[in-house]
Amino acid sequence: MGSHGSWETVNRALNRVSGPGRRGTEWTTYLCPVHEADGRRHRASLGVVYNLSRQRTVVRCFAGCSDVEVLERIGLRVRDLFDAPPEPRTGHRRNAPEPAVADRAILAAGLALSVHRKDAGPRIGRPRRMAAYVYRWPDGGAAGCVVRVRTLHRQGYVKSFYQRRLTENGWESGGFARVPFHLPEVIEAVAEGRDIFVCEGEADVLTATRAGLTATCNAGGASGWYSEHAEWLRGARRVWVVADRDAPGYRHAARVAESLVDAVAQVRVVQARDGKDLTDHCNAGHLVSELDPVPVLDTHFRGG
Repeated sequence: MGSHGSWETVNRALNRVSGPGRRGTEWTTYLCPVHEADGRRHRASLGVVYNLSRQRTVVRCFAGCSDVEVLERIGLRVRDLFDAPPEPRTGHRRNAPEPAVADRAILAAGLALSVHRKDAGPRIGRPRRMAAYVYRWPDGGAAGCVVRVRTLHRQGYVKSFYQRRLTENGWESGGFARVPFHLPEVIEAVAEGRDIFVCEGEADVLTATRAGLTATCNAGGASGWYSEHAEWLRGARRVWVVADRDAPGYRHAARVAESLVDAVAQVRVVQARDGKDLTDHCNAGHLVSELDPVPVLDTHFRGG
């Protein structure tokens, strides 16, 4: 690794907070300062790698913690990942996120542009496994699993997630292939021309499934959607992107919609009429058909 300012800054900060990293063939791994900072033994799940073509350092928690959370814990900001300013845009790129559109929608909804997690105080209980969501290949075989954990702190419970993958040696800790949740059902819905709902998390997907709908999401929460997920939905008749009602949720919805707008016949971006997400919406007694369009986003991405 040559001399790159962002690489040195990030690794120096992680060494200070998480201890020495372990160099691999591509990634250098550390204990994640968000979900592995409890002093117990963990299999390090935070990876750091330098992207030479983009002149930036990539930080990725393979258990799903957002880059912003990781950077906050080590005293850095997103701009500290870059060694050169982004190249100016020469035109509209359909395969790129739409942060400007998302931010306009956030402001139009009267939401804050950033979300700060409340300090729950010191941990006073052991992590408790609450649910496990298995992600499957088209043939139904398991690809990986997202585990939801709840831990009691002084000021309340804290929710966290970690991932496992299925290998020839059985289940191991770490991220898995970028396949959407409920993939066999998604493939069937695309073939049959049925609507598909993309949510931000597995719990909302299960809520939609109980309502008789086909729904999916990505592992890793609001920051975990990639073009590989979108490819599985290519050819769908209509996709409803259900945005959580906060800044990360709107940005996630914009990223999903942008990746699909040229791949499916129609994209709609909607949100809960009451509450934050689809589960809140249904628990409030509303039908899925009563989801409200997200101002700015739905208009921007809606096709014919």
